[in-house]
Amino acid sequence: MAEGFRIKESWDRVDPDLIARAAKLPVSNISDVMNRHTGAPASMRPRHRQGVLAGPALTVSVRPGDNLMLHKALVMAQPGDVIVVDAGGALDNAIMGELMLARGVVSKIAGVAIWGAIRDLESISKQDVPVFSSGISHRGPYKDGPGEIGFPIAIGNMMVNPGDLIVGDWDGLVCLPKDSAAAILDRADKKHAAEERQYQTTIEGKYNGDWIDKNLKELGCEFIA
Repeated sequence: MAEGFRIKESWDRVDPDLIARAAKLPVSNISDVMNRHTGAPASMRPRHRQGVLAGPALTVSVRPGDNLMLHKALVMAQPGDVIVVDAGGALDNAIMGELMLARGVVSKIAGVAIWGAIRDLESISKQDVPVFSSGISHRGPYKDGPGEIGFPIAIGNMMVNPGDLIVGDWDGLVCLPKDSAAAILDRADKKHAAEERQYQTTIEGKYNGDWIDKNLKELGCEFIA
């Protein structure tokens, strides 16, 4: 097996019903119930006009500055896939621009997340297909490889396996392992409902902050009259 230069052609994808559920939840709520432990780097920002990203990961790793494997992934992508690219966070060369995104739009992908740079920001910022990247560069990529498709990758400290559930909004990106996505979303549903109730209480002027002083006292904070 040629580690570092190989393509896996099939894998299981997260259930479509879970994708639909995840698309309705804030990423912050999902992150909270995952103990705020993992997530894409804060530099991974949305570059598109509007829209939530949700779908199964099509994982790609590339040599920084090279996009040969992303070209192949765009050919392989199934409708609804999120192409997630580990480009090492390098920002010198763009891994994708408007022409490659257009191919993804035609293939009906759910979106793209690149731990690296993109270009053609003006055009991409007018699109509704979600695009996340960690930077912008006018300098184009090389197409020599190596790289991998369909194997585990890391986006910062966020591990992504092919078929995992990727969710992104204006707060950032999170990955839900496909085998535990249902349980995570159950917890996130409850978290979101609780915050909705708290928000309603707040705008009605009924917020009770007694817990703040309680916590401070338990932590040993001194109150001076």
